[in-house]
Amino acid sequence: MHFDQRTQRALREAGLSTDEIDAASERVVDATAETADAIEDFFADLETVHSDMDIAHSASDIVEHDVEYIDLYTHAADLRGYLKFDGWGVYVEGGRVLTDDTVELTLGPTVHDRVRFTTDPDSL
Repeated sequence: MHFDQRTQRALREAGLSTDEIDAASERVVDATAETADAIEDFFADLETVHSDMDIAHSASDIVEHDVEYIDLYTHAADLRGYLKFDGWGVYVEGGRVLTDDTVELTLGPTVHDRVRFTTDPDSL
């Protein structure tokens, strides 16, 4: 089950049965997997993507990246993986689809920030 013991107790106290809590937990797991699939689909056919990533020594607010691949996995509500650009990569620690043209990823070391990636630089 996705929910920790405190959350399960609170949900029971709010009136949910164990079966209802299990069903809600499965919906969270399914939604996380669907989000991971949608993010991978977003990057799948892109050669270049634009972002609002803060890059040291960059004069522009919008950065262009050559994408090699993204590899995501899920565990319960956790979405993690790796995004590889031409010459460097970064761990992914969460993400969501904002629009058909834009996703937002929470990136780990060395970026440690939420970054929007898009096919349309004007949308940033």
